Amino acid sequence: MSDQPPVRLDVDADGIATLTLNRPEQLNAFDLKMIEAWRAALEAAEADERVKVVVVTGAGRAFCAGGDFEEMAKFSEMNSLDRKNFLYRNVHRIPLALERMDKPVIAAINGAARGAGLDMALMCDMRFMAQSATLAETYINIGLIAGDAGSWFLPRLIGTARALELFWSGRVVGAEEAERIGMVNRSVPDADLLKVTYDFARTVAAKPQQAVRFFRRAVYQSQTMALGAHLDMVSSHMAVLEDLPEHRDGIAAFRNRARGKA
Repeated sequence: MSDQPPVRLDVDADGIATLTLNRPEQLNAFDLKMIEAWRAALEAAEADERVKVVVVTGAGRAFCAGGDFEEMAKFSEMNSLDRKNFLYRNVHRIPLALERMDKPVIAAINGAARGAGLDMALMCDMRFMAQSATLAETYINIGLIAGDAGSWFLPRLIGTARALELFWSGRVVGAEEAERIGMVNRSVPDADLLKVTYDFARTVAAKPQQAVRFFRRAVYQSQTMALGAHLDMVSSHMAVLEDLPEHRDGIAAFRNRARGKA
């Protein structure tokens, strides 16, 4: 048995936190220990003032193969209430932790992402995907549905009809199609995946951080708000941001540049 942690958390000098799913021999399939470690790593990254952007990726040749079959066997032996509570008390803490996260989260999909593994990538704010990687919503093949909010995230990314096609068929989606239909932001050559991901993460980390976080809130909150309520909210966000040094320094720099061109 490996003595390596099931999830590694590393923070670099630019404020980029990397959460690495770290069960490569099991293709980073989730067991209970790994679920708890990922939730704890997310909460640690959220609380760490050094962290500006979070990158999630997998060790080895897979991003995440979904649920560990040994864990799923234990799951099937429970009664229905215990199974529901297992999801509610364990798995569901991950999407809720990501919803509360006030920092950008980017998935670097380095290999296969299946079932719950794909759903974990869908929970992130953005996805970059290696060209050899593949995605699939495989629950239908074992007579299940996504129990971790995959059916909430995927239709919002690619539309209802396309999402149902993938849920009902369980078919594999390659990188080119995933980019075309909006499952991922960008597909890149395998060797470039981490460079492209970290280059973008550093771009975001260099921006005014309160504006980055307020944008994240505004975008997600807008999905359940009427236009009038959204406008009321963003006017408050704007009023707060305009008092911050990041805004005032940015205006001063813009004016200095403008004067230099005059």
